[in-house]
Amino acid sequence: MTQSRLDLAFPDGHPGGRVLFVGATAADHLFPLDPARLTIVQGHAPDHDALAERGLTVAPAADGRFDLAIVRLPRAKAAARARMALAADHLPEGGTLWVDGQKTDGVDSLLKELRGLAPVADVISKAHGKIFRVTLPEGGLPADWRAEAREVEPGFRTLPGVFSADGVDPGSRMLAQHLPPKMPTRVVDLGAGWGWLSAQALARPGIAEIHLVEADHAALESARMNVTDPRARFHWADARGFRLREPVNGVIMNPPFHEGRQADPRLGAAFIETAARILTGAGRLWMVANRHLPYETVLAQHFGQVHEIGGDTRFKVIEATAAGKGAARGARR
Repeated sequence: MTQSRLDLAFPDGHPGGRVLFVGATAADHLFPLDPARLTIVQGHAPDHDALAERGLTVAPAADGRFDLAIVRLPRAKAAARARMALAADHLPEGGTLWVDGQKTDGVDSLLKELRGLAPVADVISKAHGKIFRVTLPEGGLPADWRAEAREVEPGFRTLPGVFSADGVDPGSRMLAQHLPPKMPTRVVDLGAGWGWLSAQALARPGIAEIHLVEADHAALESARMNVTDPRARFHWADARGFRLREPVNGVIMNPPFHEGRQADPRLGAAFIETAARILTGAGRLWMVANRHLPYETVLAQHFGQVHEIGGDTRFKVIEATAAGKGAARGARR
């Protein structure tokens, strides 16, 4: 549906020159735009990889100067401002910035705010959202709109828009309380976010190396700031397809269960499948999940022993081992 707004904004096709599109996703067809003159900034690894497979120029950050920019608004207001500031920094003074977003993502409030800062024109409403053109004012957008890390926990900083950007997720905090006193030697943190859970695991004895796997580039950059232990390895990747050359003997995770605004327990199920795939036959998984999520069936399919070791009315903490299925899994390797 967003595509129809692009068609209306650019009825004659590509607007000319080099175009920067911040936030385009794999679901976008991008028909009005010329791929040869288009650069996409996309920090979500699955979208980034899918766009790259289509032959498009895509990166987690912008580089160089552009003649025009388009920004797709995310849900978080701070992240939306940061995207607009990033785009503006790569445009000439007085350059043109198009802003596209759904009403549910706050496009109306940002339109009102921008009208107080810069000339706004060509407001087009379509498909429960808006796209509009902003002429950048002298000096650009406010300096405090740029993506700056802020401390949310002693020693931990987050960038705008990352999951649980305002503090430690309560599920992760509960999982940390139930990790064993001594950790396995080789551990993977699937969906590591900004690194808090990995840091708690590293504070226990036992770990020789820990792999932080995160699809959100901004979250992984936050984790790099927060986890400076030399035992940490960082992977910008979709956890659902993640592999290592050698299996590990421990996995920790607080898997997501939303794709955008839609709840989708299949995400967590895919994380469980990855954990089973990368663990040794004697390896262990520690995970936390909202109590209502039906993960027990998929856990039983991939692990020989599954136990709830903690929780409350909101969360459940689960320990699973491959014991009983190790021979078959080892043969597959």
